[in-house]
Amino acid sequence: MSNLDREAVPALCGGRGFVVAEPVRELLSPRRVTLGESTEVRRLLPNLGRRMVGAWAFVDHYGPDDIADEPGMQVPPHPHMGLQTVSWLHEGEVLHRDSTGSLQTIRPRELGLMTSGQAISHSEESPRQHPRFLHGAQLWVALPDTHRHIAPRFEYHPELPAVTAPGLTATLILGSLDGATSPGSTYTPIVGADLALTSGTDVRLPLEPDFEYAVLSMSGEAHVDGVPVLPGSMLYLGCGRSELPLRAESDAGLMLLGGEPFEEELIMWWNFIGRTQEEIEQAREDWMSGMRFGEVKGYDGGRLPAPALPTVPLKPRGRVR
Repeated sequence: MSNLDREAVPALCGGRGFVVAEPVRELLSPRRVTLGESTEVRRLLPNLGRRMVGAWAFVDHYGPDDIADEPGMQVPPHPHMGLQTVSWLHEGEVLHRDSTGSLQTIRPRELGLMTSGQAISHSEESPRQHPRFLHGAQLWVALPDTHRHIAPRFEYHPELPAVTAPGLTATLILGSLDGATSPGSTYTPIVGADLALTSGTDVRLPLEPDFEYAVLSMSGEAHVDGVPVLPGSMLYLGCGRSELPLRAESDAGLMLLGGEPFEEELIMWWNFIGRTQEEIEQAREDWMSGMRFGEVKGYDGGRLPAPALPTVPLKPRGRVR
């Protein structure tokens, strides 16, 4: 999914200097952003106070939206570099096209994972005949310097492993959790899991003390380490945890995001992640001139133009403002 802000603001991310080394409970409120003509999302990362969780650098939550009489998601072809995109649905369908030739309909709890590497472009849209409701999350994972120039690729994994406990099913999106490992490609120590809890569940989820974590609420009423987390909000948890208490007041859906704190400092502007202003400027120029990012074939419409670059210098800094 694209960052469609008309005036894209650079997010200065990464570096270990601002990682919270002990458990915390920091509730992050979303910023509302309109995508395309009809889809509104709640943006949790980058946030005013926190830019990353492990290598997770961008989190949008959208829906549930009733799109029975609407076109639904319509995101024109746009570029990416230096990152992976994760498409994750609870309801609805999204048709993915990209410049490697991929064409795939993604359905609830199926993993669509796109690795941009040096350059890719893609579009996302609700199919013409689509389910009534659309509800999901779009996430980006920053690629480390050793892998950010690899060839682009798209992976589709309709079957994913799960960890179960009384009242809990944890589906592995990326990385490993309690002995289960996702088939999705990763390039840093990371975890992403979809947590489905039934009403009345009270469990403890095993964690890695060296990882930092956050939990995004997708639906229902749940308490994370004693903190009520409402749908569309995210609780940052810091590091130093070996387990996480979860309690559901109703059937609830959560997403667990975590990983080793990302050591490199980054510049994230529009749909690009780089290390220097020169890289970002070149990527924008290449997209606008039709170079490098390839062509998305089959999309009925034009490409998304890049916004103007900011007048202030782009400099990589820390993880929080």
